[in-house]
Amino acid sequence: MSRESALLVTVVFAALLIVVGVIAWRRRTRRDSGLAAPVGEAPAGAAQTFRSEGLYVATTRVGEPLERLAIRGLAFRSRIDVTVTDAGVALDLVGQPRIFLAVSRIVSVGQATVAIDRVVEKDGLVRLSWTTDAGPTVDSYLRPQDTSARDLAVAIDGVLPSPSPHTPSPSGSDA
Repeated sequence: MSRESALLVTVVFAALLIVVGVIAWRRRTRRDSGLAAPVGEAPAGAAQTFRSEGLYVATTRVGEPLERLAIRGLAFRSRIDVTVTDAGVALDLVGQPRIFLAVSRIVSVGQATVAIDRVVEKDGLVRLSWTTDAGPTVDSYLRPQDTSARDLAVAIDGVLPSPSPHTPSPSGSDA
């Protein structure tokens, strides 16, 4: 095989991989089109109790930390500012509208080590379980950078109704 033929085969193969990737992502986007995050601001008068900067890793189905969901605004990794208020949690991802998870939507909060393709030190991720507009519960994984994952999880747990059955798990959830 000549050098030109090898180059042509490589280019065709790379183009085929890109086309397959685009088709797969479109299929995933259609599959998850019924799921939506609650876009909006915190209620007027909500008191801020904690703030953290970091990375948004992914949102997955509950119990499936390796299956990314393509929810609008939460489909891709991003820098994130997390603001915990007495009314819920605001997620500000770069280039996306603010997502506000009211306390009534938050199912639980804990720590994790694995999500999608991100593996960190033990309990280095915050796992925030919440209900979507369509009803199913999902897990969003956050990686705080200016504080510990434990501090962020405890801050979120602190605004959940008492007595809280949502105490952050010391063992986290691993895949």
